[in-house]
Amino acid sequence: MSKKRKEEWAFFLNERNRITYNPLCRKCRRTCKQSFRAMIIECPPFRSKRAKP
Repeated sequence: MSKKRKEEWAFFLNERNRITYNPLCRKCRRTCKQSFRAMIIECPPFRSKRAKP
């Protein structure tokens, strides 16, 4: 990975320098993937089974 790309993806890189997404976003087919470092406050496509309607 080039230096410029590492700087762009620094928030997504783990300790092994691999791009890592949030566990909720890993299996999602949409392009709005979030970093594993971020706390997901709201994700319209994702609805928890425990969420109240």
